[in-house]
Amino acid sequence: MDNVNDKSSINWFPGHMTKALREMEGNVKSVDLVIYVLDARAPYSCLNPNFKDIIGNKPVIFVLNKSDLADDKETRLWVQYFNNGTNLAIALNSTMTKSSKQIVAGIEKLLSNKLERNKIKGVKLPLRAMVIGVPNCGKSTLINNLCGKYKAITGNRPSVTRTTQWVKIAGGIELLDTPGTLWPAISNKEVANNLAYINSIRDEVLDIQSLSLDFITKIVDEYPQEFCSRYNLDYDTISKCSALECLQAICERRKFFLSGDFDYERGARAILDDFRKCRIGRITLDNYEKIVME
Repeated sequence: MDNVNDKSSINWFPGHMTKALREMEGNVKSVDLVIYVLDARAPYSCLNPNFKDIIGNKPVIFVLNKSDLADDKETRLWVQYFNNGTNLAIALNSTMTKSSKQIVAGIEKLLSNKLERNKIKGVKLPLRAMVIGVPNCGKSTLINNLCGKYKAITGNRPSVTRTTQWVKIAGGIELLDTPGTLWPAISNKEVANNLAYINSIRDEVLDIQSLSLDFITKIVDEYPQEFCSRYNLDYDTISKCSALECLQAICERRKFFLSGDFDYERGARAILDDFRKCRIGRITLDNYEKIVME
């Protein structure tokens, strides 16, 4: 059963995620490396604190996926942030054919010592990697890109993958696809909101109207030009308005009415859908300077 006490708390932790975490703890012992898939629009918010102990000292390739939807400047900063020590960071759009080839090169680079030892011993052992991430970050799409064929089930909604599965790719590499996994209690409201905005949390457990108001407040503050351009609004006007008044203005322009009043639900869903489909613009929800530099 989903762990949701009320829609405002945004705590969604279905039972299969508990099972997935247990399986990851067991499977990580048999892999050489972890591929940690993050949504480039919210890379910091996608860091699951439960994964830290599971990963341990394994080398990691951080994949900032869906980079075509994110702010280029922010993506470059986050790649630099994650690209340190024994880890690598790569930004890509896994829906583009062969875009994930650089991941194979990254695996071979991080595991070059093992490859050399195997060569000296005269053995050909597969390199094994576990693919992890929050729901709807694009893990299965990435694996299909690496395979060059559809071996993993995909979908533009959270929790499509519910079980682990091994797949083979080029270079004698084996990948373990795992279910998208959140953590039981997301105490940081901004992180929870960001995960909801990128659809890592099912809309069915959310208060969409309240969520859209938080989103409007955030985007008017951080991406005002893109927001105003999308909805043909004047910044000098909306900068003095509440989020609710902005939503009302959008409903009025879109003619979203219900029984003579504004259809707030329809307006709220339209705004979130516009963000998710990049109609507002290329937006990154995790501001590097605010999170890392302050």
